[in-house]
Amino acid sequence: MKSNKFMLGTKGRMTQVFDDKGVIFPATIITAGPLTVTQVKTKEKDGYTAVQVGFGTKKEKNIAKPQLGHFSAEGGSLPAGQAGASGGKYLGLFRNLREFPTDGGLERGKVIDVSVFREGDLVTVSAISKGKGFQGVVKRHGFHGGPRSHGQKNKERSPGSIGGGGRAGGRVAKGMRMAGRMGGDRITVKNLRVLQIDVATNTLLIGGAVPGKPGTLVEIRG
Repeated sequence: MKSNKFMLGTKGRMTQVFDDKGVIFPATIITAGPLTVTQVKTKEKDGYTAVQVGFGTKKEKNIAKPQLGHFSAEGGSLPAGQAGASGGKYLGLFRNLREFPTDGGLERGKVIDVSVFREGDLVTVSAISKGKGFQGVVKRHGFHGGPRSHGQKNKERSPGSIGGGGRAGGRVAKGMRMAGRMGGDRITVKNLRVLQIDVATNTLLIGGAVPGKPGTLVEIRG
């Protein structure tokens, strides 16, 4: 579903807020926006409608010249021989770029802030989860482990049998749940509620937990 309600931000700490009836809600503080539209995709030219937005800041010396040209206020490439921003004007020197489908109405250079949302809106939040390294099957898949009796020693958290001639023809079946690298995945959580909005500080309070650690880039879609 296409909508002009979207935002990028960085995850902060968790807190709790009370509503008018005194009910307490856990919430995540997100420093969101402002965003700048850096490119508009159209049905005629690109086959679909969407906008690319920039968020955050980055030193100019760490941005490639083609990307500086993409960020230029005129929307073209840098003049020949111009190494950087010596007198050049840009929409911004953005750290992050993301694309969102829209129903149109946005132009290049437009600034978007948290006022696109309203308190009570249900949003979908996506982010990269915390990396947890190499983990066993109990932590990674929720296995219960073996019994802690009858001579069991150092095998309580073992995965058990992973194959055999009868079930899998002497091989390990594809998709077998085993120990391995855990975390660092893109996680999407739906139907989180916007509890509070502060336009002055570009802050959103979203009910519940959001994937990732503090400082993680978060995508919010209405």
